[in-house]
Amino acid sequence: MRALQILAGPRALAQLRERGLQAADVRVIPAAAGGPKGLGLIPLDRFLFGHWLRDAAHTLHLAGASIGAWRMACACLPDADAALAELAEDYVTQTYPHERGRMPTPASVSAAFGAKLQQRLAPRAAEILSHPQRRLHVFTSRGRHLLHRPGRLHAALGTLGAFVANAAHRRALGGWLERVVFSDARDALPFPLHDYRSRQTALTPQNLASAVLASCSIPFVLNPVQDPPGAPPGTYWDGGLTDYHLHLDYAAMHDGLVLYPHFHSRVVPGWLDKPLKYRHRASASLDNVVVLAPRPEWLRTLPLGKLPDRSDFKTYGEDEAGRQRDWRIALTESQRLADEFAQAVASSHPIAAQPLV
Repeated sequence: MRALQILAGPRALAQLRERGLQAADVRVIPAAAGGPKGLGLIPLDRFLFGHWLRDAAHTLHLAGASIGAWRMACACLPDADAALAELAEDYVTQTYPHERGRMPTPASVSAAFGAKLQQRLAPRAAEILSHPQRRLHVFTSRGRHLLHRPGRLHAALGTLGAFVANAAHRRALGGWLERVVFSDARDALPFPLHDYRSRQTALTPQNLASAVLASCSIPFVLNPVQDPPGAPPGTYWDGGLTDYHLHLDYAAMHDGLVLYPHFHSRVVPGWLDKPLKYRHRASASLDNVVVLAPRPEWLRTLPLGKLPDRSDFKTYGEDEAGRQRDWRIALTESQRLADEFAQAVASSHPIAAQPLV
């Protein structure tokens, strides 16, 4: 494998090295926040949901934050392959009204992005929530104290308070942000959410698009979502704030494995943990997790030596054609991840995975 690396927790690693990986083994698929980085995973998503897992007869839980929530919502559609391809095109071609030389305002980004979700997801929400096997869970962050109020000053002061609290202890972040998971009412998540201040609410056709928009509402980039229908009232922010890479207690599941297409080899708990390297280590919670991640040496072959990310909007500035060209190159090259995974699971042969660290 030149583009893809397969890493696994101890229980999953033993299984992969003994008998490989079958579609019937997979019970949960998480999808991280990370903005445009998620583009690099869409070819892999299209293979997984449009082909490899298409005929799976068991219940499959899809848990997503930010762009991961949008990806997993598309994966719950009957034509998942086509819906994910459409998502990629929408993301590559996204533009937002702005003054020349200045970044778009949060209001303009929220309006344009929200309109796209209303166009793509709202009319098909009932289909998403009636997939015979797949269950969608959208992770959001509900503000508390200063973050419970809209406004740029409240957001700035609240984010500072959240950063300080989180640096002291991850559970202390719960004083500023509460994890709220919008879940398919048919089946609960197959693992507990006891690691952090949390609550679950029903995901419905009436609030699905709002929940995904809330999950994507990065502070200072988009405005938060106020009072999503059917959810606890309040101000809802990006799900990545509390669950950047969804480092959850998967090991508490009774059976099956977690298959995690990821843009990184580490599973970081929250967005504010990015600079806290000691929190990037694998834990016992990832015992049954298989991570599919790009190899660093392959990433260096892409434009700018990396997957697309939000910094590209500043790097390319007004050169929209250049940004879209290079994002399309990265998307096309990411087909290698899907092809190499398809080859790895084409038979029941053992897979030479490496330990998660």
